[in-house]
Amino acid sequence: MDASWFVKSFQEDYSTLYQHRDEESARKEIDGLLQKLPLPKTGRVLDFCCGDGRHTRALARHGYEVVGFDLSEYLLDQAHQKTKDENITYYRYDMREIPFESEFDILFNLFTSFGYFPEDAENEKVLHRMAQALRPDGHFVIDYLNPLYIEEHLVPESSREVEDKSIVERRKIEDGFVVKEINITEKGKTRRFWEKVRLYSLEEMKTMLSHAGMEVESVYGDYDFSPYSKEGKRMIIYGHCRK
Repeated sequence: MDASWFVKSFQEDYSTLYQHRDEESARKEIDGLLQKLPLPKTGRVLDFCCGDGRHTRALARHGYEVVGFDLSEYLLDQAHQKTKDENITYYRYDMREIPFESEFDILFNLFTSFGYFPEDAENEKVLHRMAQALRPDGHFVIDYLNPLYIEEHLVPESSREVEDKSIVERRKIEDGFVVKEINITEKGKTRRFWEKVRLYSLEEMKTMLSHAGMEVESVYGDYDFSPYSKEGKRMIIYGHCRK
């Protein structure tokens, strides 16, 4: 598998795979985060790896000035097509190389947009870029997978039909990563690609965030804001930048 799997994966088929991750689900997630967490009601917000901008638009509807960036040209094109808000700006960047410095009051990194690189140093670099982008005492929210839940509930194989496409997904845990092989068959032809995400524990995340200058204040197991445990599907981390 190519280490840059995400370049191939976040293209047109991504919209088919995750079509249930829609505008309404994004609105509910953002509404919940803003109601539950002590986040500023105004300010400049960074949607860190914004995809097609569904969370970006939900944030803009709350009155924030929002910047979203992603590496995928396809998803950014979708974001531009779907966006009507004037207080949104999109950029194309690799998450390890964003240029922002002390520009944002809040940073959101949602739907497991972290842990993509094979070397820990590269993933740690991403966290340093997050801290660099935030203003002193700026807030961050990271919605990451829960490795405890995955280790107990991993489904080795599943299949489904979406429109005229047949999708088979095979999953395994290998060398500290959760790996998903995705096969999409359409009109007798099969396309294959992968997703591969590092399974960082909560303690590892706290340590890396601390090294980057970010302090964890609370952790939740899902968007119902239940306490983080092996039963929760997510690891939602809230905190602030110590700069």
